[in-house]
Amino acid sequence: MKIMQTINRVPGGLMVVPLFIGMLINTFTPNLLKIGGFTEGLSSAGYNTVLGMYLFTVGTKMTLNAAPLMLKRGFGIMGAKLAVAMVIAFTVAKLFDGNLFGFSTLALMVALSDTNGGMFMALTSVMGDKEDAGTYVPQSIETGPFITMLFLVGAGLANIPWIAMVSVIAPIFVGAILGNLDSDLRDFFGKHEPIIVPFMAFTLGQNINLGNVVTAGPSGILLGIFVCVVTGTLCILADVWLGGSGIAGAAASSTAGNAAAVPKAIAAADPSYATIAPIATVQVAASVIVTAILTPILTSWMHKRIQARKAAAGDPAATPATT
Repeated sequence: MKIMQTINRVPGGLMVVPLFIGMLINTFTPNLLKIGGFTEGLSSAGYNTVLGMYLFTVGTKMTLNAAPLMLKRGFGIMGAKLAVAMVIAFTVAKLFDGNLFGFSTLALMVALSDTNGGMFMALTSVMGDKEDAGTYVPQSIETGPFITMLFLVGAGLANIPWIAMVSVIAPIFVGAILGNLDSDLRDFFGKHEPIIVPFMAFTLGQNINLGNVVTAGPSGILLGIFVCVVTGTLCILADVWLGGSGIAGAAASSTAGNAAAVPKAIAAADPSYATIAPIATVQVAASVIVTAILTPILTSWMHKRIQARKAAAGDPAATPATT
């Protein structure tokens, strides 16, 4: 059976196929793998562990020579994404009384600002170069409710749990130290990095319920399309402008899975958001699923364009895009 070849025909197949298998299990048989032991360790309960492993391997590839460019591109991509989120969300808040066509300021800010880190790194690992995945280091600042709380200063959210941000960056930092101290370690983890991708995707999928798309209705689907198109376009432009290929920018066009928990966290901190948090939650959850489909397609499109350009220029390193 040509299972691997079939998977590679799917855009970002090593990420997308296990992701959808995980989503199907979580949607229709959520307790299938909750039997304890090692089996449950490969379910949604193991996502943070697998993601931590992947962050470490990404860190080992960050050489001192490459780090400045990675950081510059990462901050540029993050800046583009956060800028468009802030402008759109606060335009809706100021000019449309916090609601435009059923989209609240909260839903727009959360969906537009938080990138799916696991998907980003998986896609850049499969389709990007060795520097693309490293641009996630500054982008990790977007994770969780931090940025939303910072921008929603009028809500009185002043206590930001910075230690959670440090916990995301720490594995990358340790990996970077070891990778710079020993090139053999860097080569070892770099070669075996793709092994982690399907496990990370599978556990991520088990945190997403496909039923949320139905619950959110057309508004959630439209929000996902809007996020992918708008943030994808601006992040690609920022990445290319800062010296990248555009693949990292395209891979940043998603909504993070943990973003669905942010509206509830905001409402807990400021009760004035309690009435809009439920619909914002399902809309953001739908955006997570929609961008999980569209972001790999957009990234694959960028990859194919780059490979075609290299082939036209006679670059022997150009290869057909199979992922």
